[in-house]
Amino acid sequence: MKLNAKAPFARLWIMLLLTGLSMFTVSSLSSAATPKIGDSYAGGVVFYVDATGQHGLVAAKADIAVRSSAKEEGFFNWYRARVEANALVDGYCDWFLPNKDQLNQIYLNRSAVGGIVNTYYWSSSEEDPNKAWGQDFSSGEQLAGNKTNTSHVRAVRFF
Repeated sequence: MKLNAKAPFARLWIMLLLTGLSMFTVSSLSSAATPKIGDSYAGGVVFYVDATGQHGLVAAKADIAVRSSAKEEGFFNWYRARVEANALVDGYCDWFLPNKDQLNQIYLNRSAVGGIVNTYYWSSSEEDPNKAWGQDFSSGEQLAGNKTNTSHVRAVRFF
């Protein structure tokens, strides 16, 4: 039986190559950045991260702007707020108006989110057919207001 002198070298080379690739894969997975509150991530700014550290919510980097010059700058009634929050922002089309708990998380992390105005913001949570919940970002108070009142809108999305 004749041994091939190159075979052990080839096996060693393949073993080193596979070991190197597996080490690269493990190290790249373990060093993958976990998003943190205030990070710019997934088209917005992180304001909530779940216990796994892999999922959460981001707020748009800015309030939704008025598209019509006939309205007061940055203010929408609740019905229009729900429509405007679904806009295409930073290449993502799955934005929505936060519920009152999500809106409160934005309030709690408002300095990390940035660009928050000390005024009222709408949530998607309804009190009754005529009222919806909003939050005063100057005091943190949540209250139900008439849906025809106007407030600011900060869209959110899951990651």
